[in-house]
Amino acid sequence: MPRKYKTLISWNVNGVRAAVRKGFLEWLEDTKPDIVCIQETKAQVDQLAHETLHPNGYMGVWNSAEKKGYSGVATFMRKKPLMQVSHFGIKMLDEEGRVIMTEHEDFFLFNVYFPNGRRDQERLDFKIDFYRKLYSVMGKYQKQKPVILCGDLNTAHHEIDIARPKPNEKHSGFLPMERKWLDKLETKGYIDTFRHKYPEKRDMYSWWDVITRARERNVGWRIDYFWADKRLESKIKDAMIMTDVYGSDHCPVAIKIDARI
Repeated sequence: MPRKYKTLISWNVNGVRAAVRKGFLEWLEDTKPDIVCIQETKAQVDQLAHETLHPNGYMGVWNSAEKKGYSGVATFMRKKPLMQVSHFGIKMLDEEGRVIMTEHEDFFLFNVYFPNGRRDQERLDFKIDFYRKLYSVMGKYQKQKPVILCGDLNTAHHEIDIARPKPNEKHSGFLPMERKWLDKLETKGYIDTFRHKYPEKRDMYSWWDVITRARERNVGWRIDYFWADKRLESKIKDAMIMTDVYGSDHCPVAIKIDARI
């Protein structure tokens, strides 16, 4: 009998309350992943029903921004984690509800919603400093066991990861200085799981601009990822971009992994 690999999914839902109205809980029940990490929840826990906080069969860990209706992440797990951390004593990582770390038997999992640098230079500087500080935190955990990073990184890495690279070279999300921080992930011993499995696969994106109805034309950006420690390379059995799933301006991304959770 073939071994059943664990499924991990990451999805920027662009508002969890809106996602629930569009069928998120039914999708979760039908898909039955082992872990789901969502970003941009835009909600405080006291605004949500119990079935959203802890969907049927799942334990939910939530981290909301101090500012209401903004940012926020949540991780849903079928099995209780060994440990969970949502505040690291670093203001930049903590105040906007952007990070949840959960410990599992074979790895640490970071669910992260990276800042968007498009508003102005100050916000771009914030984004770059966020990369720096998060990587430092991840490095401390990586010394103990392998780390998996998933979420909306708000940066397309290579030209193959964006439908129109040239017109966007001077826009945040595809600036050379931002892309270098994804290069640094590689130097720190991580692999981009989707690109590792499908190095030449084109026209695969995870975010599309709603205003221009870009999804209909598949003019998108691949800015949602699973990055995994190279020590897990042989355990990553597949990586997927779930472009057939709607309900947000992003679609889910996923991996199948031969690991203990």
